[in-house]
This record gives sequence, structure tokens and C-alpha cells, in this order.
Amino acid sequence: MIDKKEWDEAEAEAQQGADVYIHKFAKPFTYEGKTYEELTFDFGKLTGNDYLAIEEECQALGRIVVTPTLSGNFLARMAARACCEKIGSDLLMATPIADFSRIRSKARSFLLKTEL
Repeated sequence: MIDKKEWDEAEAEAQQGADVYIHKFAKPFTYEGKTYEELTFDFGKLTGNDYLAIEEECQALGRIVVTPTLSGNFLARMAARACCEKIGSDLLMATPIADFSRIRSKARSFLLKTEL
């Protein structure tokens, strides 16, 4: 569950943030033989079809999404779709927890901004 401080930070970011986020890994991250130093996410390119497809993916895994801004699975899949490089959510879930948390928070901030 998200704590109040993290929620407040996400809301503040949502008020001022752009739709594009460049995540720079503290240390290069290697997944399936490919090394990543940064990933660019364009949350503004996502559509309603993406949203519905993410919901369907979660449902197929047996995970019902009631509140997308609180669902790590939903946010990881959303970030993977927003990534400018073709990746899957499995890559994001394999990143170090600090990187995953930051990317997830950026996705959450974007959703919060759209709900304002």
C-alpha cells in the first residue's frame, strides 16, 4: 500500500510534471543480454485502448484492478507501453527495486494528473 508521503509527492509531481520521463539507472542494468543505461517513457502517447488492454492483461493474470494508481502490476504494464524502446513489463519488474519504484511513481503521477 502507498503511504501518505509517497502519495503527496506523486500528487505534487502530477501538478507540474511533463508527459515524458527519462529514467537514468544509477548503474547500468542488464536484462536478457542487453544493457540499459536509461529508458524514456512517453506517457502522453498512451490511449484509452492501452488502458483497457492493460486492464485485460491484469485480469488474465487473475489480478482485478480496482484502482490503477495503487496497482503495481497495472503501473508496470502502463510504463512498459509508454516506453519509447520496445520492452515488456517483465523487464521493468526485473529492475532493481529503487528503479522500479521511481518508474512506477512516474506512471502513478501521470495517472493522477489525468484525474485532476
